[in-house]
Amino acid sequence: MPEQSNDYRVVVFGAGGVGKSSLVLRFVKGTFRDTYIPTVEDTYRQVISCDKSVCTLEITDTTGSHQFPAMQRLSISKGHAFILVYSITSRQSLEELKPIYQQVLAIKGNVENIPIMLVGNKSDETQREVETKEGEAQANIWKCAFMETSAKTNTNVKELFQELLNLDKKRDMSLNMRSSKQRRADKLKAKCSVMHKLALHCTGFSSKGGKGLGTAEEATLSALPNDIYYSSTKEAYYKFGTKDILS
Repeated sequence: MPEQSNDYRVVVFGAGGVGKSSLVLRFVKGTFRDTYIPTVEDTYRQVISCDKSVCTLEITDTTGSHQFPAMQRLSISKGHAFILVYSITSRQSLEELKPIYQQVLAIKGNVENIPIMLVGNKSDETQREVETKEGEAQANIWKCAFMETSAKTNTNVKELFQELLNLDKKRDMSLNMRSSKQRRADKLKAKCSVMHKLALHCTGFSSKGGKGLGTAEEATLSALPNDIYYSSTKEAYYKFGTKDILS
């Protein structure tokens, strides 16, 4: 098994011309290229949310040829998850994935807990050779997940990578990252909201304007941090020295 680190390594396999690089580039850079450029091996990195922290999603786009078996074995041994790509316009490309899957099985020993996605790319094409139900049937044989995508139209590309991360039950991972500034703002807003509700409750104020003893503003001010104040005229919280509404 690969060693645990801050990198989560995803390896993309498939025959030449099925759109492996197009899927990866569409996901990482949001771009698509019509021309086919053979790949030897490229690696892309993207920061993701992982176990309430961050880690690096490392995507290895492998060669579509069989000229580098040592590189292929090394990628499998280091990989945490695998995407097996074929083109729906080529039955041969699906057949070429079978020895690759067997090699993953041989090197990993047991793939029961390893995320694997079988992907039928080029779903925008009308000249099919592989029907959706055939891809699903192969995925059932391999006991892996299945999805059809189109790098060209950006169909199911982000969903593919998120679903792959969801398959790993040992880690809680997400493509959606929130900045530390956003997290602090959310935390502060939630804190102010709780304080305001508590003040309204203690003074007998209600959201409909009913009055009790004292004022909501006085009760809130006694509980708020020193750098935050509540304006009863605008019914909003402010940070001293700014005009930003906190809640």
